[in-house]
This record gives sequence, structure tokens and C-alpha cells, in this order.
Amino acid sequence: MVLEILPSRTAGAAENMAIDFLLLQRYPRAGTPRFRHYGWRGPAFTFGYAQKIAAVRELLPAEPPFELCRRPTGGGIVDHRQDWTFALVIPRGHPLEEMRATQSYRAVHEALAEALQSQGVPARLKPPAEMPEGLPSEASAKEGICFQRAEIYDVVHETTGEKIAGAAQKRNKHGLLFQGSIWRPAASLPAMGPGTAGLAVDWDRFQDDFTARLALQLGATAEPVPWPELNEDEVSGLTEQYSAPEWVEYR
Repeated sequence: MVLEILPSRTAGAAENMAIDFLLLQRYPRAGTPRFRHYGWRGPAFTFGYAQKIAAVRELLPAEPPFELCRRPTGGGIVDHRQDWTFALVIPRGHPLEEMRATQSYRAVHEALAEALQSQGVPARLKPPAEMPEGLPSEASAKEGICFQRAEIYDVVHETTGEKIAGAAQKRNKHGLLFQGSIWRPAASLPAMGPGTAGLAVDWDRFQDDFTARLALQLGATAEPVPWPELNEDEVSGLTEQYSAPEWVEYR
């Protein structure tokens, strides 16, 4: 089995969300998972499909301009101004796709944490035992700003407790879409506490390490592939839909 590594691309918020969704809907290769890292054309925030727009706007910064888009996945508000963003698509019937949401979340974040650890970042997963009673698990719809509070199996900094990485998922008849975000400033925090030199993560090396470990989790081999031939009219149409007030203000 191959884990297909797509070329990195930079786009606006609505186009990024549209492409992630279309990779799940219209990119079928039986049994073949696929991964992409992507950038943002300008300052952007995304928020979970189930969140109410009025509550989201109350938590956003006062200083625009920035793009705002509702994701096809769940989760809370994600600030993409200093993050490293990725999407993983797992086809229907793959063992990871058939896991419970918390367990697929854990598997992906174990690979992510190990890739950061290989560069000296003291990253670990937040276990259930550290969650205060009454707070929702990662499998439930989160609200608020993603990097302000770590949930079960998020990646956190061992020394400071700062949240480094979180994600959201969507399952449908085609498989699983996993949208993840790494907060770069948290990953570059001092390894030994205040007063020590900060760590500069090599993000190209990180992607190679992350996808290699992810491939092991999936029982696959990571392999770069060309950009898929998506229907450009469909990409444009869904991008327009995701940028429309009817989608952003759906709830």
C-alpha cells in the first residue's frame, strides 16, 4: 500500500477547504490514503461545521482583514496565521478509517509527536487522565479557539503544557477526512524552560519524518505523486460555495 504525498500548494481559505473535501469525494483510489500540506494566501481563520457563527465572531480578533471559512470537519476555531496545516484522507474500509474517532486521532498524533521529537521538541500526547471532569473529548464538537485548550490526544509541549497540534475529522461513505494544524510558535518553545534557546523546527524535514511515521501507522510506504486531475469547474464551484455567506453563516 502507498501513502500518496501530494505537492504542497498555497490558496485562500475557501479553496483550501474545497480541495480537502474534494480529495475525499472525488479522488477515489481503492485502499490508497493520501496526504497534503498546504499554505494560506493571507491571514485566515477556519471553524468547525457545527459551530454557530455568532459565537465564532465573538472570539475572533478585532483587527481584520482575514479570511473566515466554515470547515467541512468539526472542531473549534483555528488560527492559520502561524500554523502548519495538513489534510489526510483515509479511504472507506481502511483499518484506521474504521477506528473510533479518538483512536484514529491518537494514531495520527502519535506519528506527529514522534516527528517533532526527532528534532528535539519535547512533544507528547495529552492522555485522558489529564482531562478535567466535564470537558468534552476530541470525538465531540469543540468550541472556542483551538490552541487555547488541549483536548484528549492533542499534541502538547512536555515542559510548558502549551498545545502544539490539534485536528478535526469528517467521516462519510467515501472514508475519513482528517484536517490538522500545528501551531508553529508552540513547537518552537524553549526545550528546557524559560531562558533557554528556542528550537527552530526544520519543517521540510518534519514533513518527511511525519509522513514516514504516518505511513508506518497505515501499513504503507510514503510516495510523492503528482497533483490529481480534479475537475476545475467543480473546484471553482465548491470554492465559491465555501466563500458564500450562506455557507459561512449557515448556523
